Amino acid sequence: MAVNRIWGFSWYFNTESWASAFYQKVTELRVDTWRARTEEAVAAAYGGSDDELFRVTPPGIKEGDFSFLVVGDRGEGDASQYSLIDRYLELGRRDDVEFLIISSDVIYPAGAMVDYEDNFYLPFKGFTKPIYAIPGNHDWFDALEGFNANFLEDKAARVALSARADADLNLTSKDKDRVDRLLKRARELRELYGIRNDEQRAPYFDIQTEDFALIAIDTGILRTADDRQLAWLEDVLKQARGKFIMAVVGHPKYAAGIDTSVGDANFTELYDTFERAGARVLMAGDTHDFEFYIEEPADDESPRYYFVNGGGGAYLSIGGALAWPETLPTKKWAFYPSGDAVNTKLDAETPAWKQPFWLWIKRFGAWPISIETLSGMFDFNHAPFFQSFVEVRVERSKNRVVFALHGANGPINWRDLQMSSEEVMGGGSDDPVEFTVEMRPAL
Repeated sequence: MAVNRIWGFSWYFNTESWASAFYQKVTELRVDTWRARTEEAVAAAYGGSDDELFRVTPPGIKEGDFSFLVVGDRGEGDASQYSLIDRYLELGRRDDVEFLIISSDVIYPAGAMVDYEDNFYLPFKGFTKPIYAIPGNHDWFDALEGFNANFLEDKAARVALSARADADLNLTSKDKDRVDRLLKRARELRELYGIRNDEQRAPYFDIQTEDFALIAIDTGILRTADDRQLAWLEDVLKQARGKFIMAVVGHPKYAAGIDTSVGDANFTELYDTFERAGARVLMAGDTHDFEFYIEEPADDESPRYYFVNGGGGAYLSIGGALAWPETLPTKKWAFYPSGDAVNTKLDAETPAWKQPFWLWIKRFGAWPISIETLSGMFDFNHAPFFQSFVEVRVERSKNRVVFALHGANGPINWRDLQMSSEEVMGGGSDDPVEFTVEMRPAL
């Protein structure tokens, strides 16, 4: 709406955002069916085994050291998203950075093709390396049309779009002319902006080298995966046995200081599948901030590292920072931005007419609702920005993988994080945040 800037926040008074809540209810129960049908159609179109059907092969990763970027929940098209652009474009020019992954919610509020130019192509203009993505819940609100048209190979996109419509007996559009228009527009945008984002065959994928495996899966809207994707996951995890395994998952296991898998048997089993396979790092978006947890098994197994990496441009999830629980599921944790930093910003920037809501949060914890529910009300899209993303450095030469945290003004320092103890820190308080994970057990 034209009055958004007057009200001072983008989310609550954006009519398309409210409409997306309706889109979610319409689509959420169809996601697994749609995805399975599109997978079957792609498999039939390409033929052969499924083992490598959904694999992507970025250059420069088979030997030596290499790096890549992971950016989550970024597609609002406002100042908070644009605050990070110069940083990931600068990193993308380095020779060692080979590709970029979007870990959730490419386009807000509803994944529509009409928003791709402003919210995806323009912000990535100048990034010349391959871009891969898994969809978030918002990308599914348009039945994944925009995502499939833009991120899948042309052949895969065409059969996926048609198969999705066939699953609904063609009652929800998709005649051949419409498919042609979607694919033509996606091709035009890629050519005009010089972006390499059409190298997938599904909304999930794997990358495999002799010693490193990255597996990215789509958990839709309700944190589910269809049977075909789960069978594929089991296969690629077998191929990754003995390697350093990193997973990028559509939804996080730990977020806002709680174990979100409790009470959800299917979601628990999904993460258990990764853990049984020996995955060392599990990263997800969906929650709009940065969080880090170390899970230390009771036996002699290596620790597992969980990242929430959803601070790439959407409004901040301030509920975690302002209402961090006293008891957490892991002993070691950290998050950004800190509660003090969020309080300082909102104290300084909250206008008089919003003060009652701010006081309601500070004195009563937003009871009887939640602080997170009100977080969109305090979406102040100007500096200081607390958006973030992660650079991953696979340093074979040092037998380690390093996860470096970047913000709007460059590397984020340890002093900027709130954490359980100094044991989490990988350096001094003025040093940049870098989490280091051993790549192979020491001999």
